[in-house]
Amino acid sequence: MGDPRRHPLPRFSLAERDRRWAAVRAAMADRGVDVILAPQNTGHSMDFQADARYLTHCGGGGDADIAAVFPLDGAVTAIATSARPRWTPEVQEWTADVREARRNYGKVMVERLRELGLEKGRIGITGLGEIGGTRSAEGLILHGTWKQLREAFPEAEIIDATDILATVRDVKSDEEITCLTKAVAIVEKGYQAEVAAARAGAIDWEVWAATQYGLLRNGSEAPIHCNWISGPNVVRTLTRPTFRRLEAGDLIINELEACWIGYQAQCVQPVFVERADPVHQELIKVQRAVFDEVLAAIRPGTNLGELAALTLKSVQRAAPAKGPAAGATAKLTMHGKGAGDDGPIITGTARDPRQLAYRLKENMTFVFKPSVLTADGGSICTWGDTVAVTAHGARRLGTRPHGLAVSGAEDRSTEDHDAVLRHGLN
Repeated sequence: MGDPRRHPLPRFSLAERDRRWAAVRAAMADRGVDVILAPQNTGHSMDFQADARYLTHCGGGGDADIAAVFPLDGAVTAIATSARPRWTPEVQEWTADVREARRNYGKVMVERLRELGLEKGRIGITGLGEIGGTRSAEGLILHGTWKQLREAFPEAEIIDATDILATVRDVKSDEEITCLTKAVAIVEKGYQAEVAAARAGAIDWEVWAATQYGLLRNGSEAPIHCNWISGPNVVRTLTRPTFRRLEAGDLIINELEACWIGYQAQCVQPVFVERADPVHQELIKVQRAVFDEVLAAIRPGTNLGELAALTLKSVQRAAPAKGPAAGATAKLTMHGKGAGDDGPIITGTARDPRQLAYRLKENMTFVFKPSVLTADGGSICTWGDTVAVTAHGARRLGTRPHGLAVSGAEDRSTEDHDAVLRHGLN
């Protein structure tokens, strides 16, 4: 029997903690950094809380504002509001020094840094804003927190340590990939719920709610990212569903995510209401060919710029000479998935040269979701999965078939079984 006081929550091992702490401290020593501060910030569906949770194992839940003080030597400190009993050993065993913030995190950071004798030290802050993250170009630290730190330590050297944590977090351990695989399995349960609910006459918001329930009842933490839109041949998601009634032939597009111990996997799955658009039935064939070719090329040493160029060549090879998919074009969207604001990233608009040139490493993890568009740009087909980089190409973490999903598809025997996921994605 386990300790009855220990809450039944999924956890990482102490070996995983020791691996992370050793890797971060080695990088700190190389840069001459005495301490890293990971500020509290629950923005972007908890993405911006990633560094603090990565270091302390404290976090989970929409109002779990956690800051971390991570010295080169000595005890790691987690700072939280309502710190006890929320982050005691009943919840996590990694970090013993858990301190109460009472919503004033900078004050407690200052106290801990003085205990460490770092008045003239070299202090690194993740999210300081001098080195942007993939989704946080302006940084993550609140002005009030920064002001207290700067005023308390006028003789300290304060640097942006965003790249230290980003580089360590890039390469995932087996435990981390297992968590992402679990999160993908939850997303696929969410899609089963979506397909089951998406019938003509259903209210869009209720289908979204059924999908969210499918995610949460199977173990996903909240909040989670979920852009969504439904309608005839829609092309771009909104931030939430509407209250329109679905009609036969509608398309629902979304980016579903699930979170397991802070690890966020994402998938993309087009869902048609009762019948699929013939144009999309052709586009998904091209998209599948592009997906498979580029997936095989995702390996250590390549970069997103090279993969984007391959995407353009691949769609030229895959597009037919006739029919609605003739002259189809493609674009690559791919960005890191893991504990939060992971990189590197490429989208239709995010094409920073530094991000595009970053060389991939084995055991990096991404959402990989190339899009294929008709020649006139009026229809778009995107299908994606979270993948892990291996020495021989990327490996999908999901198991669902690659195709369109059609609600009620089991009622029709004339559908293209290669392009339509039958029986609610089972």
